[in-house]
Amino acid sequence: MSEISIRPAAFDDLDTIVDFSARLASESEGVELDREVLSAGIRSALEDALKARYFLAEVRGEDGAAEIAGQLMITYEWSDWRDGMFIWIQSVYVRGKERRKGIFRALYKHVTELASSPGYCGVRLYVHEGNTSARETYLRLGMVEPGYTVLETPDELKHEDEG
Repeated sequence: MSEISIRPAAFDDLDTIVDFSARLASESEGVELDREVLSAGIRSALEDALKARYFLAEVRGEDGAAEIAGQLMITYEWSDWRDGMFIWIQSVYVRGKERRKGIFRALYKHVTELASSPGYCGVRLYVHEGNTSARETYLRLGMVEPGYTVLETPDELKHEDEG
């Protein structure tokens, strides 16, 4: 098995993150994202770590060169109940040929180590209800279902005020 290293994403990784994120939406939810909007959103996060941070998993190819095998994005949520910050895992994608090789496990370990620092109170993520393989992976790693359901305003309402 190849050695997996985790590193923060850099602006030079923009195209890869856009590609991975578009593949994620298509594969997990059957959604085709507007790549221009997606690129702008990722660029904004890369420029402002308060919005989000991306981490990339790299493996060494046979030629010794590092290849990006997976990604995840983290965002933050303050919990007054726990007097600490939750880290939310989002935008998880592992390249098809690298799946079931420990890529997500390495990314998850990196995030849980961050979350063990003072000021943090845990790690959360949401998974699309139809993405059973991802859900099973998360449960195998020790995550639990806390009994919450995520609700949101529909996209149509978000854009009505822009007109």
